Amino acid sequence: MPTKVTFTLNGEAAGATVEPRTLLVEMLRENLRLTGTHVGCDTSQCGACVVHVDGVSVKSCTMLAVQTEGADVRTIEGVAIKGELHPMQRAFHEHHALQCGFCTPGMIMSALDLVKQNPDPTDSEIRAWLEGNFCRCTGYQNIVRAIEAGAEAMRTGDLARV
Repeated sequence: MPTKVTFTLNGEAAGATVEPRTLLVEMLRENLRLTGTHVGCDTSQCGACVVHVDGVSVKSCTMLAVQTEGADVRTIEGVAIKGELHPMQRAFHEHHALQCGFCTPGMIMSALDLVKQNPDPTDSEIRAWLEGNFCRCTGYQNIVRAIEAGAEAMRTGDLARV
């Protein structure tokens, strides 16, 4: 039997009627038409589906949509600030941390959670944090550099340093 789920999505009140077994990623993509969150593996291995629920990064391919009742959900579409790229998004662009872009939304969402918890992560801390996010194109050096630069820009407010 379909269930109505209400929550905050990217700062706005939202809701959807879904089957109880509907995954969060399915609700975002199919019901709400937010396609920035990608489905890469359906097994919680690749991290392409990472979103924030109540400020914590989660793999939306393993979370039921009904679990977001009353929650604050943020997707990659809600990261930009007043129509401008977020410093982490800019850093990914400036440091060539993407090729095909498929993993990028999940990488950025994971990076934002890392930097929230650890504003000045080391190279090894970034790499350890990203163990659940796979990039099949770039290798990780530019991704790590981008996260370091994005973290610095977020810490200092110096967007010119991205």
